[in-house]
Formats: sequence, structure tokens, C-alpha cells
Amino acid sequence: MDVLTGEPLALDLVNTRARTSSGAEYDALARADDCNAWLSAQSGRLTVPEAPLAAADLPAIRQLRGHVEVALAAVRAADPPPIKAVVAINEAMRAAPPYACLEAAGTVLKRGQKRDGTPLTRLLAELAEAATALLTDPDVGKVRGCEAPHCRMLFLPAHPRRRWCSPDLCGNRVRVARYHQRHKTT
Repeated sequence: MDVLTGEPLALDLVNTRARTSSGAEYDALARADDCNAWLSAQSGRLTVPEAPLAAADLPAIRQLRGHVEVALAAVRAADPPPIKAVVAINEAMRAAPPYACLEAAGTVLKRGQKRDGTPLTRLLAELAEAATALLTDPDVGKVRGCEAPHCRMLFLPAHPRRRWCSPDLCGNRVRVARYHQRHKTT
């Protein structure tokens, strides 16, 4: 199953836990292959580890996702986020802080950014930074849940009338269901 991507990175992380159209639960972080596929889909905005992640790495990513979920739910409800979630997100960022570096490409010098740590700690730090950016964004209150039945995806609408995570998937399903409801024989 494909998960929704293209939202702010922290929402894409939360959206790795989804429901299929039949209502069954799906977790893109349950298996290493699915997680690595999700990371590959995020490669334009996330430093993907050189080697694929192993199954042993997944609990840490799922745990960070859980902290981001509860912090986001609290912020969306205008409640203070649980201190445990705030501490966990801060610890993930602190485990692999970024530092500036000088990069040379022939005679051209440019400023770069690197991180120390294992591939997993670097990944968790980037995801935690994305969560911090979302949670402190003034638009975080605009994050909405998809209105389609059985869908649990979150999105940040570019248009205030947006109702579904994806107009092509959930939006189309809802429109087809409404059509069949109006035209079914009784």
C-alpha cells in the first residue's frame, strides 16, 4: 500500500500509519522494506541512510512517530503537548546535531551541513527537526484529518475547502459512494 507523501515531512511521518479502503490498519514502519521504501520516497527532503535500515532500527522510528503524533494532536486541540513527547523530540535532535562544514568541489567552495552519529540517530534527528518545524509553525492549527470514512491521514490544506487527504483517492471514493447512494434502487 502506498502512503500519503508530499505533506510537511512530520505529517508524512505520522501518515505512515494508515487504513486501507477496507478499514484495515497498515503501518509503513512495521517492516524494514516498507520503511526503506518510504525513506526513498522522502529522499528529496531527507538524508536517506546509505545502507537500508534493518528491522532493529524500526522501533526507534515508530517511537518517535508516536511522540510526534501525540504532540501534534495536543497542539491541534490547543492543549499543551505532553512533556514526555517534547523531551523525546528534543533528545532525538540532540543525539545528532547539525554542524556547518566547508565543502570543496574542485576550486569551488561552499558551506555545507553534516551530522555526527549513526545513520539511525541522524535520521531521527532530521525527523525530530521536521516535527519541531511543524509544531512551531503558526499554520499547525490548520492541519486537518481526511473526511473520508476509514481514513486517518492528516494534511495541511493549501486551500481552505480541501476535505480529503487526496482528491484522487479518498475524494474519488467519497464521490463514487455518494453517486451510488443517490442512484441505488430501493
